[in-house]
Formats: sequence, structure tokens, C-alpha cells
Amino acid sequence: MKVFHIITGLNTGGAEMMLYKLIQYSSGENFQHEVVSLTDIGPVGKKIQQLSVSVRALHMRGIDFPIAVLRLALWLRRSKPDIVQTWMYHADLVGGLAAKLAFSGAPIVWGIRQTNLHTKLSKRRTRLVARFSAFLSRWVPEKIICNSYSGRDVHIKMGYDSKKMVVIPNGFDISRFRLDSEARISVRKELGVAPDSLLIGYIARFDPQKDHKIFIEAARILNANFKDVHFVLCGRGVNWENKELVSCIKRAGLQDRFYLLGERDDIPTITAALDVASLTSAYGEGFPNVVGEAMASGVPCVVTDVGDAAEIVGNTGIVTGIGSAKDIADGWAEFLAVPKQERIQLGQRARERIEKHYALNRIVQEYMSLYNKLL
Repeated sequence: MKVFHIITGLNTGGAEMMLYKLIQYSSGENFQHEVVSLTDIGPVGKKIQQLSVSVRALHMRGIDFPIAVLRLALWLRRSKPDIVQTWMYHADLVGGLAAKLAFSGAPIVWGIRQTNLHTKLSKRRTRLVARFSAFLSRWVPEKIICNSYSGRDVHIKMGYDSKKMVVIPNGFDISRFRLDSEARISVRKELGVAPDSLLIGYIARFDPQKDHKIFIEAARILNANFKDVHFVLCGRGVNWENKELVSCIKRAGLQDRFYLLGERDDIPTITAALDVASLTSAYGEGFPNVVGEAMASGVPCVVTDVGDAAEIVGNTGIVTGIGSAKDIADGWAEFLAVPKQERIQLGQRARERIEKHYALNRIVQEYMSLYNKLL
């Protein structure tokens, strides 16, 4: 079976990494993949190329929409795929129209990766694309894969065809994200903190959606009672050159407690070194990968109630209200106050939950089963 994937971009992100993992764990005798990015190839595109998979970029800009659709339609006609899978709003629209124009006859599967779009912080063009796609959802795709139940429900209310909605959550490589005592030692050595220092971490790009300001405010509140806690931030744009972020940390008086690591390629090691992992997003999350990755690493999580975050952690973590720094700080304090062995046991329960419900091989099989049914 030949699957033609169309994605908005291939920088590091949840949708991009799920595409990479899907290809990595399904390529072989039975499945062949081809990838097109509407923008550029990016770091994840290069990782996919290392799997001996074709990756091309349209380098599309807003004004290029008609040309991009025509060009993509030509690529689809030459490729003759069995399935066309699109990822994220712009790719759903552009890829869906191109596939129809190509008259390939291949079933089109859209991919929705988030819940709500913020009326002020989300880009106006993205909101318009999502609304127009809702109108087209009755004619263009055969199925629409949502990675979260909350995302499915929100998009049905937006006007997407409910009969075509299928929920397939993200999957996690439990051999890559795992308990790792050596990571605890090496990361603390890198940061220059004591071997028994407590680390709270948040792995996310710098974006209003991720709400780093609430994380910093929660750190300020926690620091009043827990003096030997250090805070690790990691992701694109999260570095000491980020004036807005650094200004927030300085106002909180925590320059000596924060470690800004930027974008890293050793996320499993960073994650496994944490005592508590956090998600402080304010909106838009569908199925946040960082939560599942931390749980698979045996790290208990404190998360805001966005997307399916509460569904992922179940009874192994703490769910707080959105935008409440005090609730987040209280959640951290609750985990840090328990004996170390009990915190380790909580982390083990979290990993068992990922193994049972979200192991990558199981999730990949759900994609493959859907493709087979469509054919």
C-alpha cells in the first residue's frame, strides 16, 4: 500500500513527530510512504529522509495557494497513491483539493491535531482555513482522524462531518522513553546542580498557547516553600536570548533556578531526569505528546485541563484549571512532598498506563487498519 502524506510543515512538533513515528514503524514490504510538506523540509523531514522515504517541499506562501494546489495535484497524479493522508488544517485544505483535482481515486484522510482555536491568539488565516474545511468536510475526505476526543467534539460543533470522525490518539515509543537512572545523574551534572536536587520540567516551544508565563509564576509561588527545586525549560525559542521569557524569569527573581535549554535532540534523556513534568498550556492542545513521553519515562505529571491531557494521565497525575498558577504550584508541591519511593511508584503507574493504552505499535496498527478498511 502506498500512502501519500501531506503536512503543513516539518519542524519539530507533535503532528510532525507522529508522522515520523508512523512511517518509522510501518515502512516495509506492506507499506510505502511518500511525504510532501507545504512549507519546508525542516528537521523532522530530514529524519524521515533518513528512513529512505521521499520528502519534498512546496515552499508555499499564502499567495501561492492556487499554484500549490495545481503543483501538488500533478505530483499526486504521478505518484498514484492508494491513500492520501493529510496532517493539520492547511494541509487538509490544500491536500484535499489537490487530491480531488488529481482524480486519483485514492481515499482522502484528513488529520486534525488540536482542539479549539483561540479567537485572539490563533492566526486569523488558520481560523478561516478551519472554518472553510468544516464546510468541505462533507465532500472531500473519506475519514477525519482526530488525535483527541476533545478535538473531535470541538470540531463537530464547528461544523465538521461527525459521521467521518475517527479518534486515534498519539502513540509513544516505550523503548525510547523509559526509566533511566543514568539520565538523572548526567542531566544534573550538565546543569551543575546537586545529584539529589529536585527538577521540574516543561518541554514545549515558546508560544502563547504553551503559556510559559503561568509556569514561571507557579515556580515563584512554589519557591517560597521549596528552596531546592530547579526548573528546566526546553524547546524551540526557549533560551536566554528570548527577552520576553527572560524578563518574566527576572521579575520572578528566579534567574538562578531556571535552566533554558533551547531545542534539544536528547528529549528522552531530559525527560527521564525530571522529578515532575508539567504542561501549562492555555488552549489548543489535542493530545499533548510531552505528557505521554514523561509518563512513559516514569515521571508523574501536573497538567492543565486542555485537550485530552486529563484522559492521558488518568489517576496517575494531577489536573489543574487553566491559567491558575497557584493550582499548578500546589500540584507540584503535592508530588514533591511525598517520599521519593512513593513518587517513583507513581511514575511506574504512569508508565504502565502508557504501555496499556498508548504504546506506539498499537497506535500504528490503528492507522493501518483504517487504511485497509478504506481500500
